[in-house]
Amino acid sequence: MTGMLDDAPELFSTPAPLAARMRPRTLEEFAGQQHLLAPGRALGDAIRRGDVASAILWGPPGTGKTSLAHLMARYTGRAFIAFSAVTEGVQRVREVIKEAEERRRLGRGTILFCDEIHRFNRAQQDAFLPHVERGTITLVGATTENPSFSLNAALLSRCQVFVLEPLGPPEIDAVLRSALGDTDRGLGGLPLQVDDDALGWLSIQADGDARRALTALEAAAQQAGAGGRITLADMADAFARRVPRYDQSGEEHFNLLSAYHKSLRGSDPQGALYWMARMLEGGEDPLVLFRRAIAMAAEDIGLADPQALPLAVAAREAFRQLGPPEGYLPLAEMTIYLATAPKSNSVVKALGRALELARDTPAEPVPVHLRNAPTRLMKELGYGAEYRYAHDYPGHFVKQDYMPEPLADRELYAPGDLGYEKKVAERMAWWKSRSEE
Repeated sequence: MTGMLDDAPELFSTPAPLAARMRPRTLEEFAGQQHLLAPGRALGDAIRRGDVASAILWGPPGTGKTSLAHLMARYTGRAFIAFSAVTEGVQRVREVIKEAEERRRLGRGTILFCDEIHRFNRAQQDAFLPHVERGTITLVGATTENPSFSLNAALLSRCQVFVLEPLGPPEIDAVLRSALGDTDRGLGGLPLQVDDDALGWLSIQADGDARRALTALEAAAQQAGAGGRITLADMADAFARRVPRYDQSGEEHFNLLSAYHKSLRGSDPQGALYWMARMLEGGEDPLVLFRRAIAMAAEDIGLADPQALPLAVAAREAFRQLGPPEGYLPLAEMTIYLATAPKSNSVVKALGRALELARDTPAEPVPVHLRNAPTRLMKELGYGAEYRYAHDYPGHFVKQDYMPEPLADRELYAPGDLGYEKKVAERMAWWKSRSEE
C-alpha cells in the first residue's frame, strides 16, 4: 500500500492543511452554492463586478463561507483581514478599524471577515456598526447559527444575508478529484491510486462538508504514501481517525438525541443527564438539545405543567447569554425539571384531532352569531346579532355554541389527570354542568 517514490515532492511538509491549500481562487473553482453564485444571481454578479456590500454568510461548516469571503476581497481588490469572534475581542476590532482607516486614506478598501460572528454578544456586535455605516470596512460575517436570533437587529439591517447549503455528494466528489489531480496545491504530485468506491463513500460520509472530506483524504494519503493506493477500508479508517466518533449529523447523533428525549419523557433525570453529557462531550451544539427539550415540553408535558415550556425557552436564552461552560448549568437545570415534571400528551392528541377534523370538514361555515359585522349590510344580515359576551354573565361563562352545528358534540381536547390538568378538567366539568342546567 505504501509504494514510496524517491522523487515525490514533499507535499506533506507544508504547514497548511490540504483544505486550506485547495481554497478556490476563482468563482469558477468554487464548489456548490450556485443558487448564490451562478450568472444572474445577485451575489455572484456583485462579486464579478467587484462591488460587494457588507454581508452575513449563514451555513453549516465546510460549505465555503471563508473561501467566499476571500473571493469577495480578491475580486474587489480590497485587503482581506480575518478575525475570529472566538479568540479575539473588541480591542482587536479597534486595531483593525484604525488600520482600515489608514488604508482607506491611501485609496484601498478593507474586507473584515469575522468568523463565527454569532459568538459576539450584542454589545460587541455594536462595535462594527459605525464603521460599516461610514464604509470604513466591508463586514463579512460567517455564522452557523440563524442570524435572526444570533445577531442584533441593527447589524442585521445593514448586511445582506446569504444562506449557504451543504454540498451534495457530486460536488464533494469533484472537490476530492480536484485535490487529487492538482500538482501545485493538492496531491497530484504523489501520485495516488484511489478506488472509486472510496471516493464515493467519503463524498457521502462527509455530510456536505468539503473541509471534512479533504481532511480525511489527506489523512488517507499520508497513510498510503507517494504512489500508494487508497481503498475503501483505508478511507474509512482515515475518516474515523480524523473525525470524532460522535457525528453530529449521522446515526449516532440521532440515537443519542432520541435517548435524551425518551429519558425526559420517561421521567428519568439520571438517564436524561447522562445522554445530555454524552452529547456535550461529543461536541454537540447545545442549542440542538434545547430545541429537542422545548419540543418535548410541549409534546410530553403540555398543560400538566404549563411552566415547563417557558422554563425551557428561558434556559435556552440563559445559555445564549452565558455561553459554555456556565451555560451548561441552565441546560442541566432544565433537563432535571423536564424529567421530573408530570407528563401529558393531551395537547398532541388535541392538535391531531383538530387537524383531522379540519381536513374532513373544510367547508363548514362559521355560525352567524360568531361572525364579525364591520358593515351595515352584515349587521342587517344578522352577523353577530345573537352573540353573548361571556363577561356579562356570572362566572364569566354562558352556554353558547362555538362549533359549526354538525360538529357541536365533537370533543378534541380531553385533559389528563396529572398536575395542572386536573384543575383544567375540574373547570371544564363545571362549565359542562352549567351548560346542562
